[in-house]
Amino acid sequence: MKRAAVALFLVFAFAYFFSALVRAVTATLAPVFSAELGLAASNLGLLAGAYFLGFALMQLPLGSALDRHGPRRVQLVLLLVAVVGCAAFAQAQSLAGLIAARLLVGVGVSACLMAPLTAYRRSFEPSAQMRANSWMLMTGSLGMVASTLPVQWLLPVLGWRGLFWVVTVGLLLAWALTAWVVPRDTPATAQAADGGYAQVWRHPMFVRMAPLGFFPYGGLVAVQALWAGPWLTQVAGQTPQQAATGLLIINFTMLVVFLAWGLAMPRLQRLGWGAQRLIAWGWPLHVLLLLAILWLGPQAGAGWWAAWCASVSVVSLSQPALGQAFAAQVAGRALSAYNLLIFAGVFAIQWGVGLLIDLARSLGADTLSAYRLAFGLFTLCCLASGLWYRAKPAPECVAG
Repeated sequence: MKRAAVALFLVFAFAYFFSALVRAVTATLAPVFSAELGLAASNLGLLAGAYFLGFALMQLPLGSALDRHGPRRVQLVLLLVAVVGCAAFAQAQSLAGLIAARLLVGVGVSACLMAPLTAYRRSFEPSAQMRANSWMLMTGSLGMVASTLPVQWLLPVLGWRGLFWVVTVGLLLAWALTAWVVPRDTPATAQAADGGYAQVWRHPMFVRMAPLGFFPYGGLVAVQALWAGPWLTQVAGQTPQQAATGLLIINFTMLVVFLAWGLAMPRLQRLGWGAQRLIAWGWPLHVLLLLAILWLGPQAGAGWWAAWCASVSVVSLSQPALGQAFAAQVAGRALSAYNLLIFAGVFAIQWGVGLLIDLARSLGADTLSAYRLAFGLFTLCCLASGLWYRAKPAPECVAG
C-alpha cells in the first residue's frame, strides 16, 4: 500500500514538474522575448499571463470533472491538450500565436496539481495530505529551478523553440506514466454528481481564504514566474545571466521551504499548530518584507525576493486546509474553485504590474519609480487580504 502511494505521488509529481517549468520559464526567457519580438512590459506580462488565463478558465469545469470522473481520466485528457499547446508554442511565429499557444498550455496543465490533490484528499489521512501538498509544491519549485540557469545554459544549444520541444516530449512521457501507474477511477457517487459551486463560494472557509489566495499566493506565483526576472535586470541592473542565477536562488529556496513544510507539518499539527493558526501568525511577515524591498530598490536582489517568497509560503497551507473543510466528494470543486482565485490573481498581477509600469513610464517616471508604484499597490492589496483573514472566524475542517 505504501509503495503504491509513493508511485502515485511520483507520477503526479513528474507531470507537475513540467507544468511548473513551463509556467516559470518566461521569467528566464523574458530578455530573449523582449529582444526578439520587441515586447513592451505590458505585452510581456500578457504573454506570461496567458498561461494563467487558460489555467483559470479551466478551474470550474475542472472541479466538476474531477468530482464526477476522477483524477486519472481528467489528467489524461488534459495532458494531451498541453502537449499540443507546447508543440504549437515551439512553432509560433507571432505574438498572437505565442499567446494562443501559451493559453492552450495553461488549459492542458490545469489539472496537474488539482488532480493529485483531489486523489490525496480521497486516499490519504489529513497529515499525509499536508505533507503531500507541500512536497508537490516542492516538485513545482524544482521545475522552477530547472527553468532558470539550466534553461540559460541550454539556450545557446537548443534555442527557446528547442526547449519547448523538450517540454513537449516530457509531457508525453507524463501522460504515458499516468496511464500506466495511476489506478482507474471509481464511478462518481450521486453526491459528487449533484450540486454546483454555490456550496463552495458561500462556505466560511472559502470566504476567509479567498483574498489570501488571490493576492499573496497569486503574487508569489506571479513574481516567481515573471516579475522577479525583470526586477533583477531593470531595477537591480543585473545581466540576464546574473538574473538567471538570482531566479535559481529564489526557486531553490522555495524547494527547500516546501520540503521543510512537508517534514514539519505532521508534528506541528500534533502540537496544535494547524494551517489556519500558522497563516494567522505568519502572514504579516511578507508585507513587511515587501515594504523593505520597495525601500531598498536597486539593493533588493535575489536574496530579498527569496526571503519574501519563503514568507508567503505559509499561505500555501490554505490549499489542503480548504480541501479538508469539505467532504471528499466535493473536494475537487473546492480545490479547483480556490485554484481559480489563485491563478486569476496571478494573471491579474502579472498583467496589472506590467500595465502600471508602462503607465508610470509614459507619464515620465523612471524605471525604479514605476516598479515602486506597481509593487506598492500590490503591497496594499496583500495587507488588506491579511486583515480580512484575521477579521473572519476560523471554521472547522471535516473528517473523511
